[in-house]
Amino acid sequence: MADDTHPDSLRTPIVAVLGHVDHGKTSLLDKIRGSAVSEGEAGAITQHIGATDIPLSTISSMAGELVQPEDFDLPGLLYIDTPGHHSFSTLRARGGALADIAVLVVDVNDGFQPQTEEAIDILRRTGTPFVVAANKIDTTPGWNPRDGAPIQESYDAQSDRAQSMLDENLYEIIGELSDAGFSADLYWRVQDFQKNIGVVPVSAMTGEGIPDLLTVLMGLSQRFMKEEMEIDVTGPGEGTVLEVKEERGFGATVDAVVYDGKIETGDQIVVGGQADPIVTEIRALLQPKPLSEIRTQKEFEKVEEASAASGVKVAAPELESAMAGAPIRVVRDRPVDEVVEEVEAELAEIEVDTEEDGVVVKADTLGSLEAMANALKEAEVPILRAEVGDVAPRDIAIAETANQDEHKAILGFNVDVLSNAEDELETADVKLFTDDVIYQLIDEYETFVEEREKAQQETVLDKIVRPARFRILQDHTFRQNDPAVVGVEITSGTLQNNRNVARFEGNEPERVGQLSGIQKQGDDVDEARAGERVSVAIDGPTVGRDIEEGDVLWAEIPEKHAKILEQELSDDITADELEALHSYLDKRRSRDPFWGK
Repeated sequence: MADDTHPDSLRTPIVAVLGHVDHGKTSLLDKIRGSAVSEGEAGAITQHIGATDIPLSTISSMAGELVQPEDFDLPGLLYIDTPGHHSFSTLRARGGALADIAVLVVDVNDGFQPQTEEAIDILRRTGTPFVVAANKIDTTPGWNPRDGAPIQESYDAQSDRAQSMLDENLYEIIGELSDAGFSADLYWRVQDFQKNIGVVPVSAMTGEGIPDLLTVLMGLSQRFMKEEMEIDVTGPGEGTVLEVKEERGFGATVDAVVYDGKIETGDQIVVGGQADPIVTEIRALLQPKPLSEIRTQKEFEKVEEASAASGVKVAAPELESAMAGAPIRVVRDRPVDEVVEEVEAELAEIEVDTEEDGVVVKADTLGSLEAMANALKEAEVPILRAEVGDVAPRDIAIAETANQDEHKAILGFNVDVLSNAEDELETADVKLFTDDVIYQLIDEYETFVEEREKAQQETVLDKIVRPARFRILQDHTFRQNDPAVVGVEITSGTLQNNRNVARFEGNEPERVGQLSGIQKQGDDVDEARAGERVSVAIDGPTVGRDIEEGDVLWAEIPEKHAKILEQELSDDITADELEALHSYLDKRRSRDPFWGK
């Protein structure tokens, strides 16, 4: 048991709930809250700002025999549940993840999706321990629900067919975790939770498996986090900003999670700002009214203090430029400069490496900005400027200064576009990409760059002389000169109209004239491909004197064109064009080895 002289010295572990959109993150949380309320524990559950506190007594009454309160010292669990913050998992606390432990919600039918992969990446990077809630087991065909039951009790009551269908889906998820580098198994088979990930089958609709999920989270927290939960409850509060919001009657406020110490009305605080740290004084601390009374999220009541771990709304002057994900520190009896330095040092850890040329990046929180920067680095996309906040006109102005056209782009993660910026985007030479999945956002940008390069190469190809070798057919002279009209067969490459025509005497090319027309089956065409027989008009030569039936002729390739074809476009031309090019180059280079290089 906890030391009675310090009843509050162990703080509540902070639990993050992650997962792909529609996999049931919110429903799961709502079910836990709702079940707790129906257990008659409404007064015990505390609705914080951006978080819900579920005390041990409530967890015990929901989990039944699985959780005996006397086995635990920790006071319960604090769920971060800020709406719209699938990225809140990247919020930091002193350089680590804000959450002590995470629940990764995966739909048993859908398995891993883009945001699941992203969440896994964040959990791996931050080293956050996690369990997997395999949700929606009640959708298994033939499932016979047992509301609120522990999973093994419910599973044993199912038909063999339902059991095997669920097993198949669960092992698919375990396989996907293995592909992502995590050893995992159904939680009751896990011997060592530090080496293996526990998978808990649950239903947010029926409550099945929720007793197990709460039990595993409490067990993991108790076994592996007890020391980390020991805090000085009376010390100066430390927290992380979740969101910056305008609140009627209070102006700009910040929603924050306090993870250490205590924060009080009247405290001087330092908050990470978009330019410099903000030094201000708390006017009011606000919490939602208890669950039993709550009508809307707007109904706050003032509290004098908030201790770790809890979510609280802080009202203070000058918070307009505070940043989501930034540190918040109570000064108390320390020099202000020292605290400002602490905040600056923590922000410096997150600073993104920028370059002279690159894209502009905007994200909703510092943590997601950091995640974006890491992902772009892996994709070898340089960053010119990276900031927290919505897309504003000055972002467009900065993006326009990029040297390379493909870098004239803004990548916005989980952010809005300000209306005056929307107007500017219509006329600016800047491309905007927005998404709420980091990998998809980067994929969209990379696809744009690839398509752009392809289009540029196609434009170059349109202007470049394509390689071609062709032979004048016997008995196919239709006109001897002015222009000479003959039947030819293209042996390799693409013969284009209006190109100069050459014949090699040994390895020395001699221009014989210029194509002034190509006819295929009586119709004028712009080009002819390898294998085709066409009639061509050549200005300049006379058949029987300058050219003969049976002669092999070539499209004359300017040296600059030959160099571009060989060095930049060899992947974009056909195999027979490449063969014609190499034959042409071999002839030219037997006289001058550096021709076209």
